[in-house]
Amino acid sequence: MSKEAKPEKPIVYSAMEVAKICGVVNQTAINWIRNGYLKAFKTPGGQFRVYPDDLVVLMEKNGMKVPPEIRALCGKHGQKKAKSLLIVDDDRPWNDVMKKYFLSKDAELQVFQAFDGFEAGSVMAQKKPRVVILDLDLPGIDGVRILRTVKDSSESYGNPSIIVVTALDDRSVEDECKKLGVAIFCKKPVNLPDLADFIAKLYLK
Repeated sequence: MSKEAKPEKPIVYSAMEVAKICGVVNQTAINWIRNGYLKAFKTPGGQFRVYPDDLVVLMEKNGMKVPPEIRALCGKHGQKKAKSLLIVDDDRPWNDVMKKYFLSKDAELQVFQAFDGFEAGSVMAQKKPRVVILDLDLPGIDGVRILRTVKDSSESYGNPSIIVVTALDDRSVEDECKKLGVAIFCKKPVNLPDLADFIAKLYLK
């Protein structure tokens, strides 16, 4: 008679692990928790524990770079979210090409599409994709405004990893996007196989 598989335990971090990830001393992490800046719970032994979701919220609010392996763990109680990708680009043929290619690489991947800024915000709020491929030159609401909105309310959109793929060649725009939490900034034309492999290895494991 086979034994029933035990559910995986949620992944949580101690205050010391939080401090190491954020590059601060242990007492600073404890102060964040005690002052309400970082959401945490206590173990029966009185030790603080932090879910990946809450750690990412703190790091993004303070402009810290979130390691991909931590972002990938975000989801209810630290469990990995379903592999999902949103492609935001008003060039419909190119959007369709990307969708088809990503699905050919991973049949389990959920791929959503949006063709303007308004639709992108709606899909992100409803579906909370793990990764967003975002063009900047969009009708309705441009990509930079979307980035600002997501940064201000990252939890409402599922804390996605955002990959900018744009034809714009402006260093100031690139710098602003990175300050707003963009994981990767790519200029068109992009090598789709390389981009797909990179995203799969870092964000869709």
